[in-house]
Amino acid sequence: MSMENEDLSGYSMLDLFRMETREQMRVLTEGLLLLEQGAVDAARLESMMRAAHSVKGAAAIVGLEPAVRLAHAMEDVLVAAQEGRAQLDASGVDVLLGAVDLLQQLAEADGANAPRNNRIAAMAAALGALHGKGKAAPVPEVPAPAPAPAPVPPPEPSSPQAGSDELLTLAGQARLHAGQLRPWIAGLQRYKRHQRAVYEALDDLQDAIRATGDARLAELAQRVADRAAPLRDTLHRTIEGAEHYERQALTVSTRLADEVLALRMCPFAEGVHGLPRMVRDLARGLGKDVRVEIAGADTLVDRAVLARMEGPLHQLLRNAVDHGMELPAERTAAGKPAHGTIRLEARHRGGMLALVVADDGRGVDPERIRAAAVRRQVAAPAFAAELSQAELMEFLFLPGFSLKESATELSGRGVGLDVVHDTVRGLNGTVRADSTPGAGFSTVITLPLTQSIVRALVVDVAGDAYALPIARVEGVRRVPAADVRTLHGRQYVDSTDGGQLGLVAASQVLELGEAVAGTDLTLVAIGTGRERYGLVVDAVRGEQSLTVQPLEPTFGKLRDIAAAALLDDGTPVLILDVPDVLHSIARLLDDGAALRLGFAADESPARRARRVLVVDDSLTVREMQRKLLAARGYHVDVALDGLDGWNQLRGADYDLVITDIDMPRLDGIGLTERIRRDPRLARLPVMIVSYKDRPEDRARGLEAGADYYLAKGAFHDATLLDAVRDLVGGADTKRTP
Repeated sequence: MSMENEDLSGYSMLDLFRMETREQMRVLTEGLLLLEQGAVDAARLESMMRAAHSVKGAAAIVGLEPAVRLAHAMEDVLVAAQEGRAQLDASGVDVLLGAVDLLQQLAEADGANAPRNNRIAAMAAALGALHGKGKAAPVPEVPAPAPAPAPVPPPEPSSPQAGSDELLTLAGQARLHAGQLRPWIAGLQRYKRHQRAVYEALDDLQDAIRATGDARLAELAQRVADRAAPLRDTLHRTIEGAEHYERQALTVSTRLADEVLALRMCPFAEGVHGLPRMVRDLARGLGKDVRVEIAGADTLVDRAVLARMEGPLHQLLRNAVDHGMELPAERTAAGKPAHGTIRLEARHRGGMLALVVADDGRGVDPERIRAAAVRRQVAAPAFAAELSQAELMEFLFLPGFSLKESATELSGRGVGLDVVHDTVRGLNGTVRADSTPGAGFSTVITLPLTQSIVRALVVDVAGDAYALPIARVEGVRRVPAADVRTLHGRQYVDSTDGGQLGLVAASQVLELGEAVAGTDLTLVAIGTGRERYGLVVDAVRGEQSLTVQPLEPTFGKLRDIAAAALLDDGTPVLILDVPDVLHSIARLLDDGAALRLGFAADESPARRARRVLVVDDSLTVREMQRKLLAARGYHVDVALDGLDGWNQLRGADYDLVITDIDMPRLDGIGLTERIRRDPRLARLPVMIVSYKDRPEDRARGLEAGADYYLAKGAFHDATLLDAVRDLVGGADTKRTP
């Protein structure tokens, strides 16, 4: 961390030594990794030598003699490298990195856990051997790299993070109070308009009095006008002053919130500077050569977010080195550089933070994921065969999912990625993976810039405001109610990508009551892949930046709710936990809950477009009849067989049923009989359409209560349309009971 322009008076000399050692060891580590790659120039060597020299001097001030000795030995090696007396290869870098770790341990030691003197002596001897001074000694065991030190020093003195949550809350409240001036000013403006009307009426009265020629009344009217005149200027100045104060208050409160947020932010590089070393050591242990490139090092990231993402980033990098990267000989044979590269990138995109971990290793074959999903019984073979590559990649984030094919095989790619998924979900973010077999694997994580301020879409549900984090919203649409179709008893509309978007009423999911839709529906698309739904809301207010207020711990975890906030006008709003909402939708659907929309009697799509249910087990016949009727303005739903059709009839109102006879589970005759026995459906027109024009089928159908029988092989388009018009009229004809 940079200590410039920071009040350090609250720190002890030992605290300052530890802070300086962390920074200088970072300089040394970065330089040594570049040195190993042959990318170090004279200026970099000079900065590394100065880092060792600075730590030596600081250690002498605090009386830490072992650290003085070790730092001095490192300085000698680096001076020798500058003068060309020492050539540092990979094994030499190993020794220097081991010395960095040992020096860091000495700085952080608390007496009892200090490194033993024999370790320090062995390391000093090994360093001396690197530049020809002292006896050659066996290279001491290089300890595993310690976790990256926290970027902020110990919390005994006040730190930038301390109290920032409370400050941010106060800043948000200040902005809220400033915003509440707006309705008061609007009231003054309305008063000003009324005042102007009074003055206009007073002017008219004066004109009328003058016209009478009554001097006494004219004098009295003029006196009233003179006394009223200052009120106009006074009100104008009051409004002008209030608006000026509001602008100042909003500016100050906004700047205050921005400054508090800035206290919480740090450059991305500050939180990940230990990762290249970790990757290098892990790769060396596996006989691989892997380098880390950090892009967007200066991108500002919330310290709390970065701390939460430390584990997931470690896991992604370990996974890339262990399972993604090939051995140097394999890479050379495949026409790649002998060393592998992992790109770790941070950037701001669309008001969000995007983290990318991409490697140029062997990648993952989607067909291996498909086979593993079937083998592990997490997807049925028929279902797995239909999955896209993006959907297959999501399996890698399931708990315990791995591509290993036998019990003796080491864990394959995918192990531990559920930790990544869970952490990102807890931060209201999303994670997606992509791969090109033989060319590489990448993971893209999208997160809110900070957990204190969330950019959210505010919607109305059952008369109340709710917010959905923008990172969780796939899109917003407004569709005519006539576009709603029903399949398997569930409502859906065609999605923009050519698929289907299942509809669920937000009020029903949140247990706020039944949903009644009008002529148009407002949909908020949430979820991905097969778990993607159109959440039907009353209205969309728009996007707002909300200051997150955690819920009282007394309440525990509220289903479907993540936190609370206040809107700009002071209205309280609950922030939805979108993954929890998706889980609730899946649970309700699995339990057979009908999350269907109702339609107001005077706004039903059936009032504008007659509603027809086509029941047929043949996809071709279903689609032919649906398209034929839809092209004439009818609203058409389809069912796969009689039982599916019966379930749909019980959940929605139709004007006509067109059904086949020969179908699995429940045939057309049985469906017709059920319709005629149901008091609500008894008068519903039923048309039977069959391939086989058998007299016995015609007789059975009409006996069961069908209103029309048509043989499939004997009709043309016009025949079917004429029969439908005969039974229920045109597409926009109001149904008569």
